[in-house]
Amino acid sequence: MAKIAPFSGLRFNPERIKRLEDVVTPPYDVISEEEGARLLEKNDYSMIQLDLRNTSQDADGDSSRYAAARSLFDTWQKEGVLIRDEKPAIYLYYIDYTHPSGRRMTRKGLISLVGLADFSEGIVKPHEKTFAAVIGERLQLMNECRAQFSKVFSIYKDSDQFVINVLDKAREPEPVSSIRDHLGNVHTLWRVTDREAIDEVIRFFSDKPVYIADGHHRYTTALGCRDNERRKNPDLSADSPYNYIMMYLCAAEDEGLSVLPTHRLLDYPGNLTADECVAKVQGGFKADEVTGASREGLVAEVLARMNEWQMGSSRPVFGLYHAGEDRCFLLTLRGRREDFGVLAEKDAVLRDLDVVVLSDLLISEQLGLDQKQIVGEKLMSYFSDPDEAIDIAVKKSVLDNDRTPLLFLLNPTRVHQVTDVADSGKIMPHKSTYFFPKILTGLMLNKLVADEKIYHPGKGS
Repeated sequence: MAKIAPFSGLRFNPERIKRLEDVVTPPYDVISEEEGARLLEKNDYSMIQLDLRNTSQDADGDSSRYAAARSLFDTWQKEGVLIRDEKPAIYLYYIDYTHPSGRRMTRKGLISLVGLADFSEGIVKPHEKTFAAVIGERLQLMNECRAQFSKVFSIYKDSDQFVINVLDKAREPEPVSSIRDHLGNVHTLWRVTDREAIDEVIRFFSDKPVYIADGHHRYTTALGCRDNERRKNPDLSADSPYNYIMMYLCAAEDEGLSVLPTHRLLDYPGNLTADECVAKVQGGFKADEVTGASREGLVAEVLARMNEWQMGSSRPVFGLYHAGEDRCFLLTLRGRREDFGVLAEKDAVLRDLDVVVLSDLLISEQLGLDQKQIVGEKLMSYFSDPDEAIDIAVKKSVLDNDRTPLLFLLNPTRVHQVTDVADSGKIMPHKSTYFFPKILTGLMLNKLVADEKIYHPGKGS
C-alpha cells in the first residue's frame, strides 16, 4: 500500500531568518489578494514569493511569474537563506491550538514523502474533485522550480497511535523550529533520523492506504509532474524523487484532529422574505424560529442548538439566517433521508452527509437552484467563521437589491465520513470539510533532485 520515505528537507536558515513567523504563510489557496500584499510587507523572503497564488483566484500575473519564482528560489539557496538537511528524516509536526469552542488541543502529525499512486489504485484516496485550471497553474510552478513548496494534508488509520509513539521516542531532543502563528497556535517540528524508527513507520504503512484531507490539487499536480518525467524518461526509476510527494500525515483517531463546518452564504436571485423562504422548504424541514437576540447572538444560539441536536440524533439539522430581516431559524429534516426521492437515489455514504442534504434537497429541489446555476452565476460563498459570514450577509442585504443573502449554517462533517466516502470511491460536494488548523507553508520544503534516490529499508540512503 502506501510507500512512506524520509527526505532531506529544505528549510529557512535560522541564522538568516530570525523570525520564521514573518516568512511562513497559510496554504496558497486560502490567501486573498489583500492578505497576500500584507504577507509581502512582513518580509521580502515570504513564501508567497515562491508558492504563488493562482491567477484563477483573481490575482494578476502571467507565465513569467513562474520563472521569477524559480530565480528567487535559486538565489535564496545560493545566499543560504534556504538550507537543506544532510540526512534524510521524517519530521514530527505538532500544532498546539485553540479550537473555536475555546478548548486548547494538540494535533500530532508527521511530514514525510509518500509514493505517488493513481487514484484508481486505491492507495491514496480522494474525497473531492479537482479543477483543471488550478492544476495547470500549479504544474507550471512545480515544473519550473523543481520543488514541492506546500504539503498535502492526509489522514491514516492508527487507533493505537503506533506511528506517533515510535517517532516521538526517536525524535531529536531540540526542535528544528517552533513558531506561533497569527492565531496564537504553536507549530513545532522535530527531526527523526533514526533508521530503526523510520523503518518501523515504513513497515506500518506498507498495508495501509492514506486519505487526502486537504490538498487534492497539490496531489494531482504532483501526478502530472511525475507523468511529464515518465514521458521524457520511460525508464524512470521507482526510487526517483519524481515518484513521491511531500505529505503531512495525521491519524484519523488523533484527539487533536478537528474538522470545522463550512457554512454557505447563498445569494438567492430576486427578493425573498424569511417567511417565503420557510414556506419553500417546509415540505422537507420543520422550521423553528430562534428569537431573543440579534445577529451574532441569534446565530450563536442556533449553532448551539445544532450541536446539541447532533449529539442525540442522526437526522440533519441546519441554521438559516435571513440577514435582510435579522431572523434566524432552526431547520430539522422531517422524517428519514431516504423518504425523499432526490436523496434515496444517492449512495448511502453520500446520503448521510449533511452537505448533500443541504445542496441536493434544500437548495436544489426546494429552493429551485441547481448546481450549474449556482456556479455559473456565482451565487454561493463559503465561510468557516460564522461571524465573518454574518458581516458579509448583512452588507449584501443593504447593497444588493436584486438578490437575497441567505446564510445556511452546518454542523461539521465527521472524520469517519471522509474515509467512508473515499473508501467507496465517491466524491463529496465542494467545500465539505475544513480541517483546522491549516498547516503552514514554508516550515519544510521538498527539493526535487533528479539524480537522487529515495531511501527504502535495506537499500541505503
